[in-house]
Amino acid sequence: MPVVRDLRVLLRLRNFRRLLYVRLLSQGADGVYQVALAAYVVFSPEKQTSASAIASAMAVLLLPYSVVGPFAGVLLDRWRRRQVFVYGNGLRALLAVATAVLMISRVPDWLFYVSALCVTAVNRFVLAGLSAALPRVVDTERLVLANSLSPTAGTLAATAGGGLAFLVRLVASGSDAAVVLLGAFLYLCASLASLSMAPGLLGPDRQPARPHLTTALADTARDLLAAVRHLAAPRRREAAWALVAMTLMRFCYGALLVLLLMLCRYALTVGTEEGLRLLGLALALSGAGFFTAAAVTPWAAGRLGPGRWIVVCSGAAAVLEPALGLAFATGPLLIAAFVLGLTTQGAKIATDTIVQASVDDGFRGRIFSVYDVLFNVAFVSAAGVAALMLPPDGRSVMLVVLVALIYGGVAVSLARFQRQWGRQR
Repeated sequence: MPVVRDLRVLLRLRNFRRLLYVRLLSQGADGVYQVALAAYVVFSPEKQTSASAIASAMAVLLLPYSVVGPFAGVLLDRWRRRQVFVYGNGLRALLAVATAVLMISRVPDWLFYVSALCVTAVNRFVLAGLSAALPRVVDTERLVLANSLSPTAGTLAATAGGGLAFLVRLVASGSDAAVVLLGAFLYLCASLASLSMAPGLLGPDRQPARPHLTTALADTARDLLAAVRHLAAPRRREAAWALVAMTLMRFCYGALLVLLLMLCRYALTVGTEEGLRLLGLALALSGAGFFTAAAVTPWAAGRLGPGRWIVVCSGAAAVLEPALGLAFATGPLLIAAFVLGLTTQGAKIATDTIVQASVDDGFRGRIFSVYDVLFNVAFVSAAGVAALMLPPDGRSVMLVVLVALIYGGVAVSLARFQRQWGRQR
């Protein structure tokens, strides 16, 4: 098969493999850490979790980096990306150890959230850097394939990390601190794996001098405006539309995740451990959808074009999400988890490809950080909307219908743009 042949060629690229190892270890650790946090915040027997509590936790962990994120991009365009992976993952290992200590100590909840917040902060740099560095290790002809394999493999690694976290939690008699320590070990491994690459391999090419703090802030603001103007140029209009579409799809995914958490916690199971196992199964099926998207997207995007493939993904989600979700039954919801994993990851691969192909290397770090910020804002906003709409047991017809309408709006609007864009080109 052509896809298998291309995959073999891609994996023979030594520097691509090395960058992929860093991604797999780093995002595998993310999966472990996130499951530990979810189990501690949502499924602890002594906690009476509500949708508002979940939304608050997401806001504490993600919303502040809507401000920090763009500045991370400016730094990524100034710092050596390989060094970001070495020191960033090493720092996350230390912070994860601190989180584990706080879990077993009698400390206020806000102190625990501050520790988790710091881990998430460094994560903004690492994930944006991985996307920005990919074109440095892969030729242009295989960039779509690399965007299918690398981010999707990272997502699968996060899913596998989550599964490993469930296993460790079972062996450790429900100890969330032990799971966090496993995540710390994987972060350390990612840091060490980054040392296998040359310091200047991943760019960026320019080497600016380090300015004074106030000057750096002013330069950051100017650089961000330049990045926005770069993205707003007429020949990069497709990238802007793809980012908007992916942001709305991320909003839908966030709202449905909160709904799933509440259903697993109360409506579909009896007891916190059973709910956690059901959530793990749903996330595993979503990971299977990510894997399917990685296999299907190179062929589909090659036949239809990345923009039209996003239209297909959002349109399929608009139809299948209410058909499977309105029953609020375990079987259909598990199928929906697979479908949403496939459509969301398929759209993300296409969006990454459009953005990478449209922007210059000197702007990639900033634009991918803005991309990451849009993800966070959409996710937290979705959690807030879900908190207002969800009843205590998580069954909300209105939320399921709202999400379907958003998916449909994305599909229709982007299809119209693609027709106009095709005529203009």
